[in-house]
Order: sequence, then C-alpha cells, then structure tokens
Amino acid sequence: MAFIIKPLVTEKQTKVTDKYPNRYGFIVEPEANKLQIKSEVEKLYKVTVIDVNTMRYAGKRQSRYTKAGMVKGQKNAFKKAIVTLKDGDTIDFYSNI
Repeated sequence: MAFIIKPLVTEKQTKVTDKYPNRYGFIVEPEANKLQIKSEVEKLYKVTVIDVNTMRYAGKRQSRYTKAGMVKGQKNAFKKAIVTLKDGDTIDFYSNI
C-alpha cells in the first residue's frame, strides 16, 4: 500500500533541507507508522533512511469575505514526515519533470 502521498516542497521545508542537506519532508497517510514510511522511502528512492519524525496537523477553519458574502470552509487534516537520510544520500524531486 502506498503510504507516501507527495513530497513536501515548500519554502519552510526548503530552509530545513538547506540547513540539514539529508532531511526531506513528505505528506503521508494518517494511518502510516514510521516503519512503513521508512521502508517505502527506501524502496522508492533507493536510499538509506536513518530516522523518521512524524507530526499530525489538524484541519483549520477558514473564512473569507467575497462579493457574495462570507464563505466558510475547512482545510484538510494531514500527517507530515521528516525523513533523515544517511550522509551522502540525496533525493532529487525534480529529476523526472
């Protein structure tokens, strides 16, 4: 089963990767555990994973004013994983563009 939804390429995660070149972020399924995430990253990218840190984010309520009035909604909840690789291993997210 695929536990990784997509790699996390944001400004904040890019700063982390610049400071620590062997750390990468992924959005993962909420029911995935660290061992499942580790094995899938190793299989997909052919790297050695040393550590996996996970965090859960709750969906936040959002509202905005429009011409038609106030529009209310909610952002989705998600789980994020920060994967630390062995020194010398890298992942290139842009290689298949």
